[in-house]
Amino acid sequence: MQEKKIEAIKRVYFIGIGGIGMSALARYFHSKGIEVSGYDKTETALTKALTHEGIPVHYEDNPELAPKDADWVVFTPAIPADHKELNDYKAAGYPVMKRSEVLQKITESSFNICVAGTHGKTTTTTMIAHLLRDSGYGCNAFLGGISANYNTNFWSSEKDVCVIEADEYDRSFLKLSPDIAVVTAIDPDHLDIYGTAEQVRQAFADFAKRLKRGGLLIRKLGIGRELKAERMWQYSLQNDGANIYAANIKVRDGGYVFDAVLPAQLIEGLQLNMGGMHNVENMVAAIAVAGSLNIAQDKIKTAVASFKGVKRRFEYIIKEKDLVFIDDYAHHPEELRALINSVKTLFPQKKCTLIFQPHLYSRTKDFAQDFAAVLSMVNKAVLLPVYPAREQPIPGIESNTIADLMDGADPVLMTKEQLLKWIEDDFSKNREKEFGEVIITAGAGDIDKLVAPVKDRLLNKK
Repeated sequence: MQEKKIEAIKRVYFIGIGGIGMSALARYFHSKGIEVSGYDKTETALTKALTHEGIPVHYEDNPELAPKDADWVVFTPAIPADHKELNDYKAAGYPVMKRSEVLQKITESSFNICVAGTHGKTTTTTMIAHLLRDSGYGCNAFLGGISANYNTNFWSSEKDVCVIEADEYDRSFLKLSPDIAVVTAIDPDHLDIYGTAEQVRQAFADFAKRLKRGGLLIRKLGIGRELKAERMWQYSLQNDGANIYAANIKVRDGGYVFDAVLPAQLIEGLQLNMGGMHNVENMVAAIAVAGSLNIAQDKIKTAVASFKGVKRRFEYIIKEKDLVFIDDYAHHPEELRALINSVKTLFPQKKCTLIFQPHLYSRTKDFAQDFAAVLSMVNKAVLLPVYPAREQPIPGIESNTIADLMDGADPVLMTKEQLLKWIEDDFSKNREKEFGEVIITAGAGDIDKLVAPVKDRLLNKK
């Protein structure tokens, strides 16, 4: 079957439609009046939302349920090689594409702001997209998380500008052509794909080379000297050796007030109403993008103050004087370090309990020592079983691989059921009342399904 041009597409079918990046694409086509449907392994809040929006989703790998008249079939690399529907489409000669290939086609002629990084990219992308939308500049947004302001990971605009989360997994981001490229971090990750830290760095260097002529590279100070461009700015939290940084940072009501120093201007008295000092740094990068587009200072200030964050990125679930419950997507040692350090800065007197679900056996194996060191920083660490995602188990690698290396935090291994019982019977009844406690759930697997039951037990609503 010959591949049709994007203007001629009438029906698109998604295999793995519930993925955060896949669902953003599904919403894009749906917004264009194109017929969209899809398959996923399990029903989630996101697939329910898609169904509610008029996008049918089924949960059985059954070629009989898959449409025979699809113009394009889009699949995620996380789909297993023996998937019946995918293999049937391939055998029948349908145009079958990865998500990254479709994103490449959508953005071929647009002005693209692409945000890459082994961590920080989802929040930074969402911040940029919000600043452009709230200021009236306008953009199409393809996000890797759910914006708390708009409760979606996609929105459209008549303006031919796209803000895109550029995913390094499977080298997907090398399909994009940025006009502005932001790089937040290049710590080793996805070593199951890349093999070595050097190969990760090379991929990011290749991404920087994808910049269009005259494009702007905005990279975090101190990372990736191999990332080069004719026009380059560097940003930092508060290091004045960068072109872009925050000054006069003050903690206020679980958020921050600060000034942003940019290459050609100073924006004073910005208010960010979310936790995490790393989020001040992310916002500084986002402000730099807005500044490069000549968005007015007063509009930038208003947009920063109205930013509500990204779901599962330092998200306050409970915020009371004696009890704070935060949920976060952190699944890499450096993300956990930033999360824990931010909590300690915001709530220095409170005891901290962190419930962590390791994501992938390969990542657990590659970074066991790093995870152990970071998790030892809290008062109490609870480890859930490894979430396998796309992987088969690796013999000898489990959550206790991390726990056995820890020299603090009194680590304990629990199942989800044991955790809920422990919250109800132990934690809630014995928690610190004078200074209060912070409890954190962290991970990229299905730990988010525990947030509501943990909250209910903490508030004695079970």
